[in-house]
Amino acid sequence: MMKQKVYTEILREIYHIIEEDGLVAGDKIPSERELSERLRVGRSSVREALRSLEFLGIIETKRGEGTYLREFGEHQLIDLLGMFILREQKAKEDLVETKRLIEQIGLMLACERCTKEQLDELKTLMQGRAITYEAFFQWVFKTGNNYLLERIWRVLNDFSRLQHRGTQASIAFYEQMYTALAEKKAATVIDLFVKHTKNNDHINC
Repeated sequence: MMKQKVYTEILREIYHIIEEDGLVAGDKIPSERELSERLRVGRSSVREALRSLEFLGIIETKRGEGTYLREFGEHQLIDLLGMFILREQKAKEDLVETKRLIEQIGLMLACERCTKEQLDELKTLMQGRAITYEAFFQWVFKTGNNYLLERIWRVLNDFSRLQHRGTQASIAFYEQMYTALAEKKAATVIDLFVKHTKNNDHINC
């Protein structure tokens, strides 16, 4: 128990050092030796903590160069947490509802923030008939520009594919969505989404 406490404290202190030094993705973090001296703990403890951070994708070690912070988008932490949290039966039962609530938030953000260029991207997807429910929401969350929300949706979507059949929609649905998004009519966007999910529930009954 004491070892776990010390280990957790080391991770927290490394985080504080990263903050204090103003390090961002791509920056080199202090060496194992320097961290050991600044934290006043053994190098083996620091090495163990760094291995955990590397496993989660938070840092990467380049041979002969040092250890660097990675882009946030490459972290595995949310995916790993999702794997364990969604093992519970109640979580599995709530999966569809939670995913739809996240999708509604994503749609509202996309409606508010979409640019002409982004709408053109959506139109290109539709015209090429390359549009799918998943591709549409990938566009939605990219357009909404909230990375954490997008990452949570991706985790829920991955697990949803395992638990349920994939959601489908007609080209008419995407065309109506495109029009409402282009006109910045958030209420219409949400209404279209709610109606579609209700129809989908009826089909799957």
